Amino acid sequence: MNDSISPSVALIGRIALSAIFLISGFEKIFTPAATLAYIEGAGLPWPVVAYATAIAIEVLGGLLLVVGYRVRWVASILAVFSLATAVSFHSNVADPNQMTHLLKNVAIAGGMLYVALGGAGRFSVDARPR
Repeated sequence: MNDSISPSVALIGRIALSAIFLISGFEKIFTPAATLAYIEGAGLPWPVVAYATAIAIEVLGGLLLVVGYRVRWVASILAVFSLATAVSFHSNVADPNQMTHLLKNVAIAGGMLYVALGGAGRFSVDARPR
């Protein structure tokens, strides 16, 4: 972790970044029909597998990010997931709303790459003595 970043700020940043994944993951759990229809509408193969994978990545990744466990790996996976989501669901850049969502996902991926580079910080499971 960059020594110029406060451990408290790193924790707050991890919590803030994880919020979108946790909220989205739990929303998918509670609205399976709508989520599956959205996945099918995007033309992804094996919608049920995509649905389960998205929930696992979002909920588990979000939780691991909050507690700071294996943060470099988790942040890298969430960055790839964010980019894959951007391309799969928000590639219609002629639609201003879709362009905003695409850029949001790209920005989230950038934040995740920064976390992957910098690590979890002192207030994390990763920082505990081994």
